[in-house]
Amino acid sequence: MTHSTDDRQSTADTGLTENVSKKRAEMVRERLYQDLAAEFVEVDDQSHLHAGHPGAAAGGSHFEVLVISKMFEDLTTLARHRLIYQAMGDAMTRDIHALSIKAFTPSEV
Repeated sequence: MTHSTDDRQSTADTGLTENVSKKRAEMVRERLYQDLAAEFVEVDDQSHLHAGHPGAAAGGSHFEVLVISKMFEDLTTLARHRLIYQAMGDAMTRDIHALSIKAFTPSEV
């Protein structure tokens, strides 16, 4: 690998990064559907918006999730977020640097 001040990644590096990012997004989606019996899950990888950020440099992904689940009934926003973090488990310390959450019950949408 050559070192330069050019911020562009080589094509091979970009492909690898995109592949890892897609796998992580799919892992997030699967965990939320499975652990929260979600009716709908949308995962938006926003890592590209955080290029140069210390968390991005360390390899952690930035995601925004929208989750609709009956499990959120009668729960506060904080309790809903805790359920989502619990579903993410060790991925929060290994694969995910930041997680923006929108959590609703079916009756709220």
